[in-house]
Amino acid sequence: MTNPKISFATKEDLPYIKKFILDLAEYEKLSHTVKMTDEDLAENLFGERPYAECLLARIDDTPVGLALFFPTYSTFEGRPGIHLEDLFVLPEHRGKGAGVALLRKLAQITKERNFRRLEWIVLDWNKPSIDFYDSIEAKPQDEWIIYRLDGQKLENFANS
Repeated sequence: MTNPKISFATKEDLPYIKKFILDLAEYEKLSHTVKMTDEDLAENLFGERPYAECLLARIDDTPVGLALFFPTYSTFEGRPGIHLEDLFVLPEHRGKGAGVALLRKLAQITKERNFRRLEWIVLDWNKPSIDFYDSIEAKPQDEWIIYRLDGQKLENFANS
């Protein structure tokens, strides 16, 4: 175990953020779905109205992973929470504490902001990640099914 340093990403970190997102998409066999551009990332993470935030894990000052997240709101809790959209650590740096450090920092941010939940989604076939999440005592929410409208179906429904 090393001692990764966790910090908020800056606009100068955009090349690393993009690379990690593309690497994650490849790992998840979803590269064909990536539409994100450099401009999208710059505007949505560091523009006038940021929609998401990003933490980077560094080992010896080199970025080795990220956690990209945004706020949610639970009407039942009556409080905001955090949705972790992407958690990624370079394969050669896995098992060195970067993933745990990123999640721990997100848990701390959740508490500091007086939020109630830290949630994320994992693909059902991703056993290494599921095992990791189980090891930190995260609880799967098996009773919920995710629905999505996007692309032409979103257009059709919005215009109907």
